[in-house]
Amino acid sequence: MRVLVTGADGQLGRDVLDALAGRVPTAGRRCRLYGPEGDRPGPVPEVLGTDIDTMPVDDRDAVQHIVRDFRPDVVLHGGAVTAVDRCETEVDLAYRVNAVGTRHVAEAAAQVGAHLLYVSTDYVFDGTLDRPYREWDAPNPQSVYGASKLAGERECGPGATIVRTSWVCGAHGANMVKTALRLAEGEGELHFIADQHGSPTFTADLAPALVTLGLDRRPGTFHITNTGATTWWGLVRAVLAAAGDDAERVRPISTAELDPPRPAPRPANSVLDNMALRLCGLPALPEWQDGLTRLVEVLQGAGTRP
Repeated sequence: MRVLVTGADGQLGRDVLDALAGRVPTAGRRCRLYGPEGDRPGPVPEVLGTDIDTMPVDDRDAVQHIVRDFRPDVVLHGGAVTAVDRCETEVDLAYRVNAVGTRHVAEAAAQVGAHLLYVSTDYVFDGTLDRPYREWDAPNPQSVYGASKLAGERECGPGATIVRTSWVCGAHGANMVKTALRLAEGEGELHFIADQHGSPTFTADLAPALVTLGLDRRPGTFHITNTGATTWWGLVRAVLAAAGDDAERVRPISTAELDPPRPAPRPANSVLDNMALRLCGLPALPEWQDGLTRLVEVLQGAGTRP
């Protein structure tokens, strides 16, 4: 078994590499979606991790050359432009990487008979539903980022696995948990949005799920997040509480009160119902509070708050 990973240097990609190697990702519990917790001894796939410096997905020739040489059985495609606000002003970049880049990866994967798994986002929805979004609900992205990721979904071709996730945090790279810990080092109140709802998802829990679906070659769209939902205000309060700080320092504000406002619109409701996972008899990810507790413990133990 050979597996090619795009976006391998990112916060999710690094945990995917660990899971593929049979190692529990940092702050995780397992390296596969089901089965025993802990590392998984025994044979592991041969893995090629790529990123923008080794296989820029917007370069069709580079993608085809590397995929033909490595001849993977599975491609886990997480490489993307994920800077939501940047996408609003660099529209061509967003589509060149997220849409056309995915076209190149899907084409090359098909040429060698590899199964493709594509990582997508809650931003494909407009956030107006009063319930969690199911895999079969109609997308209606309101931002360039969301539209470019939906375009990427449509480039994947039949038989591919599409995994939508949300509010991603992990031990590697920048994310809201690290931002909250850094801001908490200062004095006074912190203000976070309380009218945007979503499901925090921890890469140490998400990566084993991606690996399992990819290696199982399961087709179709899956929503995969940690269990439960909150707001950004609720998440940051939980971060401070887990770190032993005073959660009452975190005060709620509305999206309209954010100063300065963000260039890209955010969905008011981006909670994803993991219905396909449930109907396929696959286990849910842990509660988001559990994933958060593990991550904060690791970050505090590392003695750093990037």
